[in-house]
Amino acid sequence: MSEFAPSSERIETSLRHIRDFLSVAETGSIARSSEEIFKASSAIARAIAELERSLGVALFERKPRGMLLNAYGEAVRGRALRITQEVAGTLDEVARTGKRAQAVERNAVTSLLLNGRALLLLIGVSELRTLSAAAARLGLSQAGASMSLARVEEALGQPLFQRMMRGMVPTDVGARIVSSGKRIVAELRHMQSDVAAIAGTTQGSVTIGALPLGRTYVLPTAIAAALQRHPNIRVTTVESPYEVLVAGLRDGDVDFIVGALRADVKSAGLISESLFEDRLGIVVRAGHPLLTAPVTLKDLLAQRWILPRPGAPGRHLIDQSFRELAVEPPVPSVETGDLAVLRGLLRSSDMLTAISPHQLHYEIAAGDLVEMRVALGWTVRRIGITLREGALLSPAALAVLDEIRAASRRL
Repeated sequence: MSEFAPSSERIETSLRHIRDFLSVAETGSIARSSEEIFKASSAIARAIAELERSLGVALFERKPRGMLLNAYGEAVRGRALRITQEVAGTLDEVARTGKRAQAVERNAVTSLLLNGRALLLLIGVSELRTLSAAAARLGLSQAGASMSLARVEEALGQPLFQRMMRGMVPTDVGARIVSSGKRIVAELRHMQSDVAAIAGTTQGSVTIGALPLGRTYVLPTAIAAALQRHPNIRVTTVESPYEVLVAGLRDGDVDFIVGALRADVKSAGLISESLFEDRLGIVVRAGHPLLTAPVTLKDLLAQRWILPRPGAPGRHLIDQSFRELAVEPPVPSVETGDLAVLRGLLRSSDMLTAISPHQLHYEIAAGDLVEMRVALGWTVRRIGITLREGALLSPAALAVLDEIRAASRRL
């Protein structure tokens, strides 16, 4: 766990005291909250003090007429309300497949989602597929982790994981709870960044889903500029297929995705922001024999091609652009999605490829590679940012987004 991410102890403390904090924020008084939630005043006061110590700031102004939220408290209240809304949404989902009396089940799910240690254990088992690895991550014994999981499943009245050949796989209910738990942990991660921003420091961890068309120029340029302005930001990029990144985005593991936009984002509970338009071009090494005279697309069919693998969006676009001009797409000698392999093949042979020139920005700028003057069919794509609908990004993530927009404008 990095210094910029909430520790398991901080997550445990924050979740355990969320309801006490929200009650005092609503009533403005520990005494009135004690009456409303049937909890001793001393326990509520202790909960507020522990939460403030965990975040490193006071959340209330203590006045004779009561306790009033300060700016830090307002920021924490916003994240806390989002957490309780997440819990409520999960309760509704789990209730549809419930196996116990609804009141019992709702209490069990609520207790689980506000129990940081148990929640992190479930997330660990889901990600690592073994109880022993999840226990080691949290510093627990395997026996202790096994007992904790058994208690959770007993309270819910159903298993959360199935033991399969490939490890422990979440059941439908387990997957819903884990997904919700990840979004809750993300809110806690952002909570710390919100508090730091009010104190005048932009800090925190930012996780970016990086698709190929954003990796070469826009994303590195933006990250470097963001770190120059805000040295306390910690950035992680995740390079995975679009579907994997979207799953991470929905769960809160990924803050946003940068790359080619898809047409169906709205229907998938996502929103997008277009930054610029991109197109494909045919690229070869400098000094390639085909650069000495004008050629047409048909003239290139006999050459050795490097293309993306079948099924990749770029391959579909290439094939479509050839057919639009009544030319059968080339049969590639090499199929790869690895940009390092592509660069090496282009520079050491007379092979050619169809690719976004932005992906080879530095090699073209240095004169090592050249874009041929050959017309393709329609290959324009919108490049931009994809976010989860309803997500509230941290100040650190917003700072990186600002630099991504600025780098895109400079293209």
